[in-house]
Amino acid sequence: MLLPDALWRDGLAVSWQLTTLYGLEQIAEALQAAPLSVQTLALDPTLEMRRTVRNGVEHIEVPYSFTTSIGRGRGYVRLVERDGQLWGWTFGTILDELIGHEERTGANRPSGLEFSRTFSGPNWLDKRNAEQQFDGREPEVLIAGGGQAGLTVAARLRQLGVDSVIVDPMERAGDNWRNRYHSLTLHNEADVCHLPYMPFPDTWPTYIPKDMLAGWLENYATAMELNFWGSTRLVKADYDETSQTWTATVRHHDGTERVVRPKHIILATGVSGKPIIPNLPGSADFTGTKIHTSAFEAGASYQGKRVLVVGTGTSGHDTAQELHGAGAEVTMMQRSATAITTVGIERAGKLYASYMRGRPTEETDLKSASTPYPLNRHSMQLLTRELREAERELHDGLEAAGFRVTFGEDDLGFAGKFFESFGHYYLDVGCSGLIADGKIKVIQFADFDRFVADGVQLQTGETLEFDHVVFATGFQGQNSIAGEIFGEDVQRSLGKIWGFDPQGEMSNMWRRTEQKGLWIAGGGFAQCRINSKFLALQIKGRLAGLVPDTADSTEPLGRVRQQDVVDVEEFSISAAPQSLEAGVRV
Repeated sequence: MLLPDALWRDGLAVSWQLTTLYGLEQIAEALQAAPLSVQTLALDPTLEMRRTVRNGVEHIEVPYSFTTSIGRGRGYVRLVERDGQLWGWTFGTILDELIGHEERTGANRPSGLEFSRTFSGPNWLDKRNAEQQFDGREPEVLIAGGGQAGLTVAARLRQLGVDSVIVDPMERAGDNWRNRYHSLTLHNEADVCHLPYMPFPDTWPTYIPKDMLAGWLENYATAMELNFWGSTRLVKADYDETSQTWTATVRHHDGTERVVRPKHIILATGVSGKPIIPNLPGSADFTGTKIHTSAFEAGASYQGKRVLVVGTGTSGHDTAQELHGAGAEVTMMQRSATAITTVGIERAGKLYASYMRGRPTEETDLKSASTPYPLNRHSMQLLTRELREAERELHDGLEAAGFRVTFGEDDLGFAGKFFESFGHYYLDVGCSGLIADGKIKVIQFADFDRFVADGVQLQTGETLEFDHVVFATGFQGQNSIAGEIFGEDVQRSLGKIWGFDPQGEMSNMWRRTEQKGLWIAGGGFAQCRINSKFLALQIKGRLAGLVPDTADSTEPLGRVRQQDVVDVEEFSISAAPQSLEAGVRV
């Protein structure tokens, strides 16, 4: 039986959409319209059933597996006890595989006999080199972008037998990390950031340095047999409705172009695209150097120099800290209040605490995929409230130094900033302490008047002298990149990319967009690992003719209600109905 305000997260299994349904009315409507239905259902003995507490609610997590006419899936139902009766609070239906199109892993892996028994023919490397050329064949999927989003979805597609190619303007896989600033490390724990099929070694550090990560990504592309065209950019693509095929032009580093005709294109250029350098008053008058953090490599050459870092997100803080460590005199200019919390399992890492409990990553991913938006939202609020108290001294020190701290809209904290804008937060690895101690100075953008030849003039008329300016001012979003490649009509049809939509899902990410054959991928490592599977299954389902026309829609099935987004203190779940008939039987 389901509670009146029960929540259902469907990951393709029944509706063929990534969607969340809120309350019995939405659930009933979605089930009635669903193109697929559950045919068999059973407890999953491979996963743990346990009594636990989440969001202050004691409940029982029950894992199960099921089948539909086209696939196999798994999920969790959270049961709460009311008056001696167990009621469904939330449940998830997560598609795991398509029947007849299972991943080529484990017992289903390739035999490799063609390489061990054919000594006079081409070996594995010969075949891989030939395969990457795409001579005499077209890729079924073109992936623009070879960072973690492009690599993970390409790996998923390959295991489903889908022929894809990645194009990336950088030379080698991993260069999107390799070419960043000298001191960069991941600020999320390694256990959260594993790649599908190839988790990081247990010997690796908790926070992975960028060059270590870059090498792993390059090896990943090789080991997963991914087709990667480096120093190549997607410059133009047009979609033909009749053939349902793209005509896409890619340009290599030498200026030569090639036209490919895939059925699908995945824009995996990252949630952060081209660097933004704002045209601030007097910029042309400044005689020092001006660069974006994307071009900042190391602080050693700035020793003894006066440097202004514009922006106080993660890259701004990391750049400022590296410059300070190299002996530069650093000032940060803050444009808007920033969410600050400390790196570590007992601080920011608590957001992903379930990944640090020794359970298999796939099990935790399944639980995460089965969790609806209101629970995740409330978890962010609870963590923000906890960290606000635990880090009061740090925040007070920052405010005293002239740095503005925010806890985000609706107290969603740094996690809310990540999921809404992919910026405006910093997980502190030491820079906040330098600011609070006055070793790195802060000025506010509201006090800025203009650049002058030797620095910055403030509204008061005071001049601050600088030799260099580093802009940590973010990147263009994928919508802008889409406009450049696909044209203004497609750009307008896409609308918002990233950030929560009215049904509590990420806007236009990892699912069908308004433009047929165009998909968007991006986010952190955990988001890429989980959602690359959803995206690959959707594309394979279409190529295999398994997706019914009624499912090929971008219309949202669910919609967040007012009672689903209450403040942290008001969070509750509905009481059991007075009679069993008022609920819905599972």
